[in-house]
Amino acid sequence: MLNTGIIFSLIALLGWGIGDFFIQKTVRKIGVWKSLFFIGVFGFIFLLPFVAKEIGPIIRQPDSLYLLLLLAVIITIASLFDFGALKEGKIAVIEPLIGVELPITVGLSILLGGEHLNLIQGSLVILTFFGIVLTVTKQKSHLHYQRKIFEKGIFLALIGAIGMALTNFLIGYSSQEISALSTIWFVHTIMAAVCLIYLLVTKQVKTLVDDLRIFPGIIFLQSLFDNAGWLAFAFATTYVSISIATTISESYIVLAALLGVFINREKLRTHQFLGIILVILSILGLSTIS
Repeated sequence: MLNTGIIFSLIALLGWGIGDFFIQKTVRKIGVWKSLFFIGVFGFIFLLPFVAKEIGPIIRQPDSLYLLLLLAVIITIASLFDFGALKEGKIAVIEPLIGVELPITVGLSILLGGEHLNLIQGSLVILTFFGIVLTVTKQKSHLHYQRKIFEKGIFLALIGAIGMALTNFLIGYSSQEISALSTIWFVHTIMAAVCLIYLLVTKQVKTLVDDLRIFPGIIFLQSLFDNAGWLAFAFATTYVSISIATTISESYIVLAALLGVFINREKLRTHQFLGIILVILSILGLSTIS
Protein backbone atom coordinates (compact mmCIF):
# COMPACT_ATOMS: atom_id res chain seq x y z
CA MET A 1 0.00 0.00 0.00
CA LEU A 2 1.38 3.40 -0.98
CA ASN A 3 2.06 5.80 1.88
CA THR A 4 0.63 9.30 2.04
CA GLY A 5 3.79 10.97 0.77
CA ILE A 6 3.88 8.81 -2.36
CA ILE A 7 0.21 9.53 -3.05
CA PHE A 8 0.78 13.28 -2.76
CA SER A 9 3.83 12.98 -5.03
CA LEU A 10 1.71 11.23 -7.67
CA ILE A 11 -0.95 13.94 -7.36
CA ALA A 12 1.80 16.54 -7.92
CA LEU A 13 2.83 14.57 -11.01
CA LEU A 14 -0.68 14.89 -12.46
CA GLY A 15 -1.09 18.52 -11.41
CA TRP A 16 2.20 19.69 -12.89
CA GLY A 17 1.88 17.61 -16.05
CA ILE A 18 -1.62 18.80 -16.93
CA GLY A 19 -0.89 22.28 -15.60
CA ASP A 20 2.14 22.80 -17.85
CA PHE A 21 0.11 21.62 -20.84
CA PHE A 22 -2.41 24.42 -20.24
CA ILE A 23 0.31 26.89 -19.21
CA GLN A 24 1.89 26.55 -22.64
CA LYS A 25 -1.44 27.35 -24.27
CA THR A 26 -2.02 30.29 -21.93
CA VAL A 27 1.40 31.93 -22.31
CA ARG A 28 1.05 31.75 -26.08
CA LYS A 29 -2.30 33.56 -25.84
CA ILE A 30 -1.75 36.21 -23.16
CA GLY A 31 1.99 36.18 -22.34
CA VAL A 32 4.22 34.95 -19.54
CA TRP A 33 3.68 37.66 -16.92
CA LYS A 34 -0.10 37.59 -17.11
CA SER A 35 -0.20 33.80 -16.99
CA LEU A 36 1.97 33.82 -13.88
CA PHE A 37 -0.20 36.55 -12.35
CA PHE A 38 -3.39 34.51 -12.73
CA ILE A 39 -1.75 31.47 -11.13
CA GLY A 40 -0.66 33.57 -8.17
CA VAL A 41 -4.08 35.20 -7.74
CA PHE A 42 -5.78 31.81 -7.87
CA GLY A 43 -3.59 30.55 -5.05
CA PHE A 44 -4.11 33.74 -3.04
CA ILE A 45 -7.91 33.56 -3.23
CA PHE A 46 -8.58 29.85 -2.82
CA LEU A 47 -5.98 29.09 -0.14
CA LEU A 48 -6.63 32.20 2.00
CA PRO A 49 -9.47 30.67 4.08
CA PHE A 50 -7.20 27.78 5.08
CA VAL A 51 -4.20 29.89 6.13
CA ALA A 52 -5.85 33.02 7.54
CA LYS A 53 -5.00 32.10 11.14
CA GLU A 54 -1.37 31.32 10.27
CA ILE A 55 -0.52 34.61 8.53
CA GLY A 56 -0.09 36.70 11.69
CA PRO A 57 2.25 34.31 13.53
CA ILE A 58 4.43 33.89 10.41
CA ILE A 59 4.75 37.65 9.93
CA ARG A 60 5.87 37.96 13.55
CA GLN A 61 8.60 35.36 12.98
CA PRO A 62 11.36 37.03 10.94
CA ASP A 63 13.15 33.77 10.07
CA SER A 64 10.01 32.24 8.57
CA LEU A 65 9.05 35.44 6.78
CA TYR A 66 12.51 35.94 5.24
CA LEU A 67 12.58 32.30 4.10
CA LEU A 68 9.22 32.65 2.36
CA LEU A 69 10.23 35.96 0.75
CA LEU A 70 13.43 34.40 -0.60
CA LEU A 71 11.46 31.43 -1.89
CA ALA A 72 8.91 33.70 -3.60
CA VAL A 73 11.64 35.65 -5.40
CA ILE A 74 13.35 32.47 -6.60
CA ILE A 75 10.18 30.78 -7.83
CA THR A 76 9.03 33.94 -9.63
CA ILE A 77 12.32 34.26 -11.53
CA ALA A 78 12.48 30.53 -12.27
CA SER A 79 8.87 30.49 -13.47
CA LEU A 80 9.51 33.35 -15.87
CA PHE A 81 12.29 31.34 -17.53
CA ASP A 82 10.21 28.16 -17.37
CA PHE A 83 7.15 29.77 -18.95
CA GLY A 84 9.31 31.53 -21.52
CA ALA A 85 10.71 28.17 -22.58
CA LEU A 86 7.23 26.69 -22.90
CA LYS A 87 6.19 29.68 -24.99
CA GLU A 88 9.07 29.32 -27.44
CA GLY A 89 9.64 25.57 -27.66
CA LYS A 90 7.78 22.29 -28.10
CA ILE A 91 6.36 21.05 -24.81
CA ALA A 92 7.48 17.48 -25.59
CA VAL A 93 11.10 18.68 -25.72
CA ILE A 94 11.11 21.52 -23.18
CA GLU A 95 9.51 19.56 -20.35
CA PRO A 96 12.15 16.81 -20.19
CA LEU A 97 15.01 19.32 -19.99
CA ILE A 98 13.29 21.07 -17.12
CA GLY A 99 13.76 17.69 -15.43
CA VAL A 100 17.42 18.62 -14.90
CA GLU A 101 16.06 20.08 -11.69
CA LEU A 102 15.79 16.49 -10.41
CA PRO A 103 19.49 15.72 -9.76
CA ILE A 104 20.10 19.29 -8.59
CA THR A 105 17.25 19.05 -6.06
CA VAL A 106 18.45 15.66 -4.85
CA GLY A 107 21.97 17.07 -4.46
CA LEU A 108 20.71 20.03 -2.44
CA SER A 109 18.59 17.74 -0.28
CA ILE A 110 21.59 15.54 0.50
CA LEU A 111 24.15 18.32 1.01
CA LEU A 112 21.96 20.90 2.77
CA GLY A 113 19.01 18.88 4.04
CA GLY A 114 20.95 15.94 5.44
CA GLU A 115 18.90 13.39 3.49
CA HIS A 116 20.28 10.13 2.14
CA LEU A 117 19.29 7.54 -0.47
CA ASN A 118 20.09 3.84 -0.36
CA LEU A 119 21.77 2.12 -3.31
CA ILE A 120 18.53 1.07 -5.03
CA GLN A 121 16.91 4.47 -4.60
CA GLY A 122 20.01 6.24 -5.87
CA SER A 123 20.20 3.95 -8.89
CA LEU A 124 16.56 4.60 -9.78
CA VAL A 125 17.10 8.37 -9.50
CA ILE A 126 20.04 8.07 -11.93
CA LEU A 127 17.98 5.93 -14.34
CA THR A 128 15.18 8.50 -14.18
CA PHE A 129 17.56 11.27 -15.13
CA PHE A 130 19.12 9.17 -17.90
CA GLY A 131 15.64 8.62 -19.31
CA ILE A 132 15.11 12.37 -19.21
CA VAL A 133 18.32 12.93 -21.18
CA LEU A 134 17.16 10.50 -23.87
CA THR A 135 13.76 12.15 -24.02
CA VAL A 136 15.11 15.68 -24.34
CA THR A 137 17.60 14.90 -27.11
CA LYS A 138 16.17 15.67 -30.54
CA GLN A 139 18.43 13.28 -32.47
CA LYS A 140 20.73 10.49 -31.28
CA SER A 141 23.67 12.21 -32.93
CA HIS A 142 23.02 15.18 -30.65
CA LEU A 143 24.26 13.14 -27.72
CA HIS A 144 27.66 14.21 -29.04
CA TYR A 145 28.56 17.88 -28.84
CA GLN A 146 27.43 20.14 -31.63
CA ARG A 147 26.85 23.88 -31.77
CA LYS A 148 23.06 23.47 -31.89
CA ILE A 149 22.45 20.52 -29.62
CA PHE A 150 18.96 21.43 -28.48
CA GLU A 151 15.82 22.92 -29.93
CA LYS A 152 14.34 26.38 -29.50
CA GLY A 153 13.71 27.43 -25.90
CA ILE A 154 16.24 24.98 -24.49
CA PHE A 155 18.48 27.49 -22.69
CA LEU A 156 15.53 29.21 -21.04
CA ALA A 157 14.40 25.79 -19.83
CA LEU A 158 17.86 25.03 -18.42
CA ILE A 159 17.99 28.24 -16.38
CA GLY A 160 14.43 27.62 -15.25
CA ALA A 161 15.40 24.10 -14.17
CA ILE A 162 18.19 25.39 -11.91
CA GLY A 163 15.80 27.88 -10.34
CA MET A 164 13.12 25.24 -9.91
CA ALA A 165 15.60 22.92 -8.18
CA LEU A 166 16.21 25.62 -5.57
CA THR A 167 12.46 26.11 -5.38
CA ASN A 168 11.79 22.41 -4.81
CA PHE A 169 14.27 22.23 -1.97
CA LEU A 170 13.11 25.45 -0.29
CA ILE A 171 9.42 24.54 -0.61
CA GLY A 172 10.14 21.17 0.96
CA TYR A 173 12.16 22.77 3.75
CA SER A 174 9.55 25.51 4.35
CA SER A 175 6.71 22.99 4.36
CA GLN A 176 8.52 20.93 6.98
CA GLU A 177 9.45 23.92 9.14
CA ILE A 178 6.30 26.08 8.73
CA SER A 179 3.39 24.41 6.87
CA ALA A 180 2.59 23.28 3.35
CA LEU A 181 -0.50 25.46 2.97
CA SER A 182 1.14 28.62 4.27
CA THR A 183 4.23 28.07 2.12
CA ILE A 184 2.27 27.82 -1.13
CA TRP A 185 -0.08 30.68 -0.19
CA PHE A 186 2.73 33.09 0.69
CA VAL A 187 4.76 32.20 -2.39
CA HIS A 188 1.89 32.59 -4.84
CA THR A 189 0.61 35.75 -3.17
CA ILE A 190 4.00 37.47 -3.42
CA MET A 191 4.43 36.17 -6.96
CA ALA A 192 1.07 37.69 -7.94
CA ALA A 193 2.08 41.01 -6.36
CA VAL A 194 5.39 41.10 -8.27
CA CYS A 195 3.61 40.34 -11.54
CA LEU A 196 0.98 42.99 -10.84
CA ILE A 197 3.67 45.63 -10.32
CA TYR A 198 5.26 44.65 -13.63
CA LEU A 199 1.90 44.78 -15.43
CA LEU A 200 1.18 48.21 -13.92
CA VAL A 201 4.56 49.55 -15.03
CA THR A 202 4.12 48.15 -18.55
CA LYS A 203 0.48 49.31 -18.68
CA GLN A 204 -0.94 45.85 -19.33
CA VAL A 205 -3.32 45.69 -16.37
CA LYS A 206 -6.29 46.91 -18.41
CA THR A 207 -6.05 43.86 -20.64
CA LEU A 208 -6.37 41.37 -17.76
CA VAL A 209 -10.16 41.52 -17.72
CA ASP A 210 -10.34 41.04 -21.49
CA ASP A 211 -7.94 38.09 -21.29
CA LEU A 212 -10.05 36.49 -18.58
CA ARG A 213 -13.20 37.04 -20.63
CA ILE A 214 -11.74 35.67 -23.88
CA PHE A 215 -9.72 32.74 -22.43
CA PRO A 216 -11.46 31.77 -19.17
CA GLY A 217 -11.07 28.03 -19.68
CA ILE A 218 -7.33 27.70 -20.16
CA ILE A 219 -6.56 30.39 -17.56
CA PHE A 220 -8.65 28.58 -14.95
CA LEU A 221 -7.25 25.15 -15.80
CA GLN A 222 -3.59 26.24 -15.79
CA SER A 223 -4.13 27.98 -12.44
CA LEU A 224 -6.05 25.08 -10.89
CA PHE A 225 -3.66 22.31 -11.88
CA ASP A 226 -0.46 24.27 -11.21
CA ASN A 227 -1.62 25.25 -7.73
CA ALA A 228 -2.76 21.68 -7.07
CA GLY A 229 0.62 20.36 -8.18
CA TRP A 230 2.63 22.66 -5.91
CA LEU A 231 0.32 22.09 -2.95
CA ALA A 232 0.51 18.31 -3.35
CA PHE A 233 4.31 18.46 -3.61
CA ALA A 234 4.52 20.60 -0.48
CA PHE A 235 2.41 18.09 1.45
CA ALA A 236 4.43 15.18 0.04
CA THR A 237 7.66 16.58 1.50
CA THR A 238 6.12 16.48 4.99
CA TYR A 239 5.66 12.70 4.70
CA VAL A 240 8.66 11.56 2.62
CA SER A 241 12.07 13.05 1.89
CA ILE A 242 12.40 15.93 -0.57
CA SER A 243 14.55 13.66 -2.76
CA ILE A 244 11.88 10.96 -3.09
CA ALA A 245 9.01 13.42 -3.50
CA THR A 246 10.90 15.28 -6.22
CA THR A 247 11.94 12.15 -8.13
CA ILE A 248 8.40 10.78 -8.25
CA SER A 249 6.62 14.05 -8.99
CA GLU A 250 9.29 15.02 -11.53
CA SER A 251 7.91 12.39 -13.88
CA TYR A 252 5.21 14.93 -14.70
CA ILE A 253 7.51 15.75 -17.61
CA VAL A 254 6.53 12.43 -19.17
CA LEU A 255 2.83 13.22 -18.86
CA ALA A 256 3.35 16.71 -20.29
CA ALA A 257 5.44 15.30 -23.13
CA LEU A 258 2.80 12.69 -23.97
CA LEU A 259 0.09 15.35 -23.92
CA GLY A 260 2.19 17.34 -26.37
CA VAL A 261 2.48 14.31 -28.63
CA PHE A 262 -1.10 13.06 -28.61
CA ILE A 263 -2.98 16.37 -28.41
CA ASN A 264 -0.62 18.88 -30.04
CA ARG A 265 0.57 16.31 -32.61
CA GLU A 266 4.22 17.00 -31.72
CA LYS A 267 6.75 14.49 -33.02
CA LEU A 268 9.12 12.37 -30.94
CA ARG A 269 11.74 9.93 -32.20
CA THR A 270 12.13 6.31 -31.13
CA HIS A 271 14.92 6.95 -28.61
CA GLN A 272 12.82 9.71 -27.03
CA PHE A 273 9.96 7.28 -26.47
CA LEU A 274 12.46 4.82 -24.97
CA GLY A 275 13.56 7.56 -22.60
CA ILE A 276 9.96 8.14 -21.56
CA ILE A 277 9.49 4.42 -20.90
CA LEU A 278 12.68 4.33 -18.80
CA VAL A 279 11.45 7.26 -16.73
CA ILE A 280 8.08 5.61 -16.14
CA LEU A 281 9.62 2.29 -15.08
CA SER A 282 12.12 4.00 -12.78
CA ILE A 283 9.41 6.06 -11.11
CA LEU A 284 7.21 2.99 -10.63
CA GLY A 285 10.13 1.16 -9.06
CA LEU A 286 10.95 4.06 -6.74
CA SER A 287 7.30 4.40 -5.71
CA THR A 288 7.13 0.69 -4.92
CA ILE A 289 10.23 0.44 -2.73
CA SER A 290 9.52 3.76 -0.98
